[in-house]
Amino acid sequence: MSDATAGRFGTGPLSRVAALVYTLLVVELLFLVTAAPGLAALVLLDRDASNIPLAALCALPAGPALSAALYALRHRRSDLTDLRPAAAFWRGYRGNVAGVMKIWAPWLAGLAVVGTNLANFAAAGVPGWWAVLLVAVAVAAALWAAAALVITSLFAFRAADVVRLASYSLVRFPGVTVSNLCLLVVAAGLTLVATEAAVTLLAVVFAAALLRNSRPMIDEIRERFTA
Repeated sequence: MSDATAGRFGTGPLSRVAALVYTLLVVELLFLVTAAPGLAALVLLDRDASNIPLAALCALPAGPALSAALYALRHRRSDLTDLRPAAAFWRGYRGNVAGVMKIWAPWLAGLAVVGTNLANFAAAGVPGWWAVLLVAVAVAAALWAAAALVITSLFAFRAADVVRLASYSLVRFPGVTVSNLCLLVVAAGLTLVATEAAVTLLAVVFAAALLRNSRPMIDEIRERFTA
């Protein structure tokens, strides 16, 4: 094989597509492995209001797993001869698990409180607009959590700085916020129409979409706050 042919091997369009597919499959598999204990229990839970706190508890392992998936996809290689998605995933998991849980756990706890209140809304005897407010808070919190998860996965900031940067990003990048809102609607719709398992099996696709949506935010944070 000539040097020119060797240089072209693994860098063509077909090779790049194959590398992407391979990376997505490996990252999805590792996501399922690391999040399996909680996700298995989550799928088995009945869709009952009393199970909302348990559902939040089951979702705890998904935070670090999703963070590792974001890290691995961000650092993926397009050269078919130099693929290490598993190594990148585990590096991201080990490096981000502590920081992610500082964001993920409080968000899930808050979401459980909002969900429980909405599920028992009729018994509370409060005005109807209160339910609209709770839904708006839950959506805003989910969008904030998505931004915070991306920031924590790709950068080494203190938790307090991540909180501020994620809040700033929601206003600074309206295009990113709207795109992530659309992603959230798709995930919620898929969960309602099918099951939580459907979203789980497509976790790497959602992670890739979230990463792509967040490019303007990632670029500005890298240029302004990591120089």
